[in-house]
Amino acid sequence: MNKLYILLGALLFITTACDNDLDQFPPNIASSESLTDYSGVLNAAYFYQLGSVTPMAVMGDFRADNAFMMEPPYDDFDRFDANLTSMEDQFFGPFYTAMYKSILSANNVIENSDDATEVGEAKFLRALSYFKLVRVFGDVPVNKSAQPDVEDESILKRQPASDVYNNTIIPDLNDAIAALGTEAEDGRASKLAAQGMLGKVYMQMGDPGAAVTPLAAVVNGAADAGFSLQSEFADIFVNDLNSEVIFATQVSGSINDEYGFSEFWSWYGGLDTKSLTPLDFRLVDAFEASPGDLRRMVTIDTATMASPKYPQTGGPDHDWIELRLADVILLHAEALNENGSAPATVLPLLDPIRMRAGLDPLDPMVINTQDLVSEAIAEERRLELAFEGQRWFDLVRNNTVNDAMGMGESIDPKFYVFPIPVSEVLASFGEITQNEAYN
Repeated sequence: MNKLYILLGALLFITTACDNDLDQFPPNIASSESLTDYSGVLNAAYFYQLGSVTPMAVMGDFRADNAFMMEPPYDDFDRFDANLTSMEDQFFGPFYTAMYKSILSANNVIENSDDATEVGEAKFLRALSYFKLVRVFGDVPVNKSAQPDVEDESILKRQPASDVYNNTIIPDLNDAIAALGTEAEDGRASKLAAQGMLGKVYMQMGDPGAAVTPLAAVVNGAADAGFSLQSEFADIFVNDLNSEVIFATQVSGSINDEYGFSEFWSWYGGLDTKSLTPLDFRLVDAFEASPGDLRRMVTIDTATMASPKYPQTGGPDHDWIELRLADVILLHAEALNENGSAPATVLPLLDPIRMRAGLDPLDPMVINTQDLVSEAIAEERRLELAFEGQRWFDLVRNNTVNDAMGMGESIDPKFYVFPIPVSEVLASFGEITQNEAYN
């Protein structure tokens, strides 16, 4: 039997080796010949995003200077060595599985649906999935087929991150922008979500020049599309799908998703025994340096050394915010600054966010250089977006990991990505390779 026929039962383009009932396409993905309505398949692509939520939260904040792990081997997140592979079962494996399942579902819709909006949403979700994969792992395998050719070994090869960005993520987001309307319905992907994510992608790639246009489109078009900053910072995290949330992965306690471990809000809140007091003192120091900041009481609690950002009243039905307007505004300001706009042009963009936080506008006569503006925006992102899975990826893209992590540690850039699940490497007989830091 061809080796790939043996392997593909375990590889995540099609299935998950650990679940016997997944030795076929997911049950809501029938063969294309038998389907005429692909709405259920599209819903599956949305559903599988749930499996990325807690892993992205932990990678984004516990790897960075916002949160600590306490119990071995979970504290491998706080060190930079090859032992991080120990976290495969709870984080990297479920994340990897979920993203390729979402991609497979999206592929089925893209190939077979006659509904342009469905295809646009599917392309957004495929782009989002690959964006998450690239940010986490760097180079990754790419599959754009609903029924990949098992004879084609190339589908197992990891593709350079730059190719994944340029050949899949960016084209998919541009197609989604062309296909989708500006108003979000029931939390589904919209044109503004695709534009905002495209800007975020370009910023992660280190291309602020390309990021300006899509980010400006969101900032300038938000009001007409029904998006606006919440008047109270806390309300963003109390009311799901509020006016500030451009796109979120929707979470409901009544839906059993495939991620069977502690949810993101419990990790942040110190409710998981692996980290009962997760709050990093460096985040406390950052708020100390911003006196009067109203975000402090929402974001950190120094009595419990945890975060109350996601209230526990009413149950654990907190959506995971993938993109909100304040994030886009800050990215837009950053892109403009990197492209040489004057401080007097850039800093006022931060005013609504700072005023909501009870802070005064920044003075362009004082913060009067590109570097100073860059530092101000980075600090604003740090305080605004703490415990939203953003911090680590911001540090990596801005090449400020060593500056932020401090404590006399110089972190090798090979640890900026996370380990490919070892089970995938082994199941593929080495066709899927491991990241250098974890060999």
